[in-house]
Amino acid sequence: MIAVHEDATETAEAPQPVDADTEQRVSWWRMLLGGASWALLVAMIALAAAVIVVPAVTGAKTYTVLTGSMEPTYPPGTLVVVRPVAPDELSMGDVITFQLRSGEAQVATHRIVGVGADATGEPLFVTRGDANNVDDEDPVRPVQVIGKLWYAVPYIGWVNNVINGSARAWAIPIAAVGLFAYGAVMVLHAARERRRGSRAARAEA
Repeated sequence: MIAVHEDATETAEAPQPVDADTEQRVSWWRMLLGGASWALLVAMIALAAAVIVVPAVTGAKTYTVLTGSMEPTYPPGTLVVVRPVAPDELSMGDVITFQLRSGEAQVATHRIVGVGADATGEPLFVTRGDANNVDDEDPVRPVQVIGKLWYAVPYIGWVNNVINGSARAWAIPIAAVGLFAYGAVMVLHAARERRRGSRAARAEA
């Protein structure tokens, strides 16, 4: 008797063709994620430049708004960047950062609401916080003025406080390496997607 054996070889299933609509949706998602990633990278670089590079290059100083005296324009946590200016360049409406007492570390950032002079002709600046109902108690002398507000970045002041002092020495290099690494990953990903698209185009030809 001849034994009949069933063929144990499994028939390989043919790959299912990818639906055109599905492929298009995947492509759109890739484009969207890629665009969002590049936008995030650009935003991070711009933020690093505004907070670290520009002040370092121009000699400007950074301070963090700690109270609500300048709300709503500059709420607590706002990073203010100020540049030194000559006293005769200051006028009504300017926002300045100044020492509360000459030679001491404590500072405030308020708006000039009045300009006068003492008996010797030295300028005196009357200041007030935007959210305050009364002027600051003492007028500000030119020697107390650290600088005039150049620009401000919301919420970043808290981060600036955390990485201030000795922490800045290692935080800045780490942030720079992270940005470059992220940029390199994005470039490699974009190159891989272009090669994939080229192969697909040749396959369809």
